[in-house]
Amino acid sequence: MNEMAYVLIYGAGAIGSFMGYLLSDALDLIGSKIENVALLGRKSHMNRIKNFGLQICLPEGIKLLKFKHCFSDLDDLKTSDFCPEIIIVCVKTYSLPGVCDELKKSGLLQGRLKNALFILLMNGMGNREVFDELDLADSRVLEGITSLGVKFSDDGMVELKGKGKTILEEKIGEYNKKFMRDRFLEKGFEMEFAPDFKEHQYSKLFVNSVINPITAITRRKNGVVLSSVLKNTVESVVREVVNVAAKEGITRDEKSVIEVVYSVAEKTFGNTSSMLQDVLKGRMTEIESINGYIIRLAKKHNIEVPVNEALYGLVKSATGEDPTE
Repeated sequence: MNEMAYVLIYGAGAIGSFMGYLLSDALDLIGSKIENVALLGRKSHMNRIKNFGLQICLPEGIKLLKFKHCFSDLDDLKTSDFCPEIIIVCVKTYSLPGVCDELKKSGLLQGRLKNALFILLMNGMGNREVFDELDLADSRVLEGITSLGVKFSDDGMVELKGKGKTILEEKIGEYNKKFMRDRFLEKGFEMEFAPDFKEHQYSKLFVNSVINPITAITRRKNGVVLSSVLKNTVESVVREVVNVAAKEGITRDEKSVIEVVYSVAEKTFGNTSSMLQDVLKGRMTEIESINGYIIRLAKKHNIEVPVNEALYGLVKSATGEDPTE
């Protein structure tokens, strides 16, 4: 018999909604309503799911999921009977301070959520430091990263664009490990629990620091990174990030990192990066927690990172995130 845990997806957008599918009981996917996973997201998206279900577009076809619990805010959660053991936070990095404020004001941390485990499954770096303002026990907060490519097609519909591994910190506990790993495996996806999680975080940062800003600025898909005219730019970004990472105890060979960046760009040639999706939809980007994070670390260690600064400035200006405008 499969292990069962009750999970709240806090920020059920593209990745969050897909996580709702991955962690649902397989038996509930055959017509009945999913009870062990609840979604909390944008009102129009939640209303669509309540009325018509969530469409998960997979290469083999479309799955339609019906959820017993769909919340638009924490007040909805309060008035329900749902009591999550695990809360997976999938919001954009710039929304995390707002999430912390909502949780504090709700009073739920002293009530229904007082023993819940929080998993920050988010892009970028520095998220744990932001979440620390809630003053939760270290054992109750962990981070994760995912290489899944998921597109938000429309309210009530998300589309899988690329398979990839999801990695969480190892300290999640054996019961929860088994539950999450089993659910992923039964749907054909991979999950890893890493004792060296920081190494994995930096691996993703190396790739994101190149692909995200370049695609956002050029407004082209990931394959643009392979262009010969961008060779020096790509190599310069990687060189700067590798130098900064070394000061943080993460030692990598520059040539190997460049090879990984190009490999990811080749494998995801036709994909639209998350940052480009934000730009095209006129939303804020996560540049602060990617290249912005690198710039802040560089200042801390008195290192020059001019190419990262240039990409950061161009993205901020192009998206109207420049506070001087």
